[in-house]
Amino acid sequence: MASTRQEIIDELKQLLEQDVVAIKDQVDHLKTRFYSIEEASEETAAETEASAENNPLEEEFKALLAQYKAKRAEVAAAQAKEEADNLARKQAILDEMRTMVEGANADGVMANLQKMRELQATWKTIGAVPAPKTQEIRKAYQQYQEQFYDLVKINIELRDLDFKKNQEQKTLLCEAAERLQENNNIIEASRALQQLHDEWAEIGPTAREVREELWNRFKAASTIINKKHQAYFDELHAKEQANLESKQAIIDQLKAINEPIVNGQPLSAKQWEAATQQVQNLQTEWRKIGFAPKKYNLSIYETYRAECDRFFHAKTEFFKDIRDAFITNLKHKRALVAKAQEITENAKAKLESNEMTRELWDEMTSQVQAIQAEWKTVGMVARKYSDELWKKFSETCDAFFEAKREAQKGERLKQKGERAARAARQAASQGADGLRRLRDRLQQEIKIAENNILFFTAKSKTANKLVDSMQKKIDELKKQLEDIQNQLDNAE
Repeated sequence: MASTRQEIIDELKQLLEQDVVAIKDQVDHLKTRFYSIEEASEETAAETEASAENNPLEEEFKALLAQYKAKRAEVAAAQAKEEADNLARKQAILDEMRTMVEGANADGVMANLQKMRELQATWKTIGAVPAPKTQEIRKAYQQYQEQFYDLVKINIELRDLDFKKNQEQKTLLCEAAERLQENNNIIEASRALQQLHDEWAEIGPTAREVREELWNRFKAASTIINKKHQAYFDELHAKEQANLESKQAIIDQLKAINEPIVNGQPLSAKQWEAATQQVQNLQTEWRKIGFAPKKYNLSIYETYRAECDRFFHAKTEFFKDIRDAFITNLKHKRALVAKAQEITENAKAKLESNEMTRELWDEMTSQVQAIQAEWKTVGMVARKYSDELWKKFSETCDAFFEAKREAQKGERLKQKGERAARAARQAASQGADGLRRLRDRLQQEIKIAENNILFFTAKSKTANKLVDSMQKKIDELKKQLEDIQNQLDNAE
């Protein structure tokens, strides 16, 4: 079976080289298969939005269908003309037979018999007539034949010869109908049986004593084939109904997947990928299911296609929004890197010109920390930019704090002595309350220092040195805190 649209087109081209009347079912099957087949192994945003317009395969397929329809139209027109001509010829024969029956007399019996045989021979050479007239024409033909033989009272021996010949022919038809029971192709057997019935209708009457027996034999063989034919289509329809139910179950699952989308419930990127895998699995399962009943086949497919399109369209829009957010976040983070670089360069310049003061360090430190805090609030960027951008940002921040550490190393030592002296004075002059305030201040300094150290995550010598330095400061503060707490414990 053709599995791609190109293979279907190639198969249709080959069929068009055959008799167009004989290939109708095959063409209808290819047409349904062409519009239901899925050639893509992966749904992407670009494929989802692609239109069927200007599709060269579809245009070629439509052109072949048009060629097929044109050929069928030509055949149908020729067949209609031929059937009309055949009807006129058979009607003329019936007119002559009616005249012979209505005007029959003893003197013209033998002449009329020869004429009747000629008319019968001519009748058999004439092809089919328009279907609505077939039964009427056959009935009139059989009626005139029987009336002629009954009315003219032809010679018994000659009549017996005709009856015997007709009996032999109808016996052969009975045998042929019985052999059809061995044909496993029930469609082929049913068509062959119809041909046998057409031949039966063209054969003249038989003797009255065998007429009913022959017909019952032929009818019994026909009944077996007809029952098999009906059973075949009952089974086919049951299978098609099962296929319809299976396809509806897939549609229900697709609707369940689409329900959060329809209701406006947001999905994460991970959830979208999981849902995509589910949809693709359902599409694979759909392609394994055969046809549904003909009256539902197109509508069920359109419903299925609509649910798939709804999902992939929503997915395309979701990832488009993510791409837009990535672009915005990238611009934001680049701006933060630029701000951090500007502050760092400004700090270095002021250090070189001896313009840096403690107040400026505090102000710039607050600015860098604010930038670091803001960085955490900015969403993700594309992976191809994220590592490099973070490295640049963290190195810039590390450079600032390294410069600050080097510049203020002596200042911190001085401040340490001053704090110790101030703490001692405060402890001596205010008592337990002073110790508690000193303890609270040390706890706050430790908290700030531990928070700042979290920003130094880059693996570099500069960053490591700064982290070690800040950790020493934290350890010293904790030691002071421990001493104050011991004093408080002893005082209480």
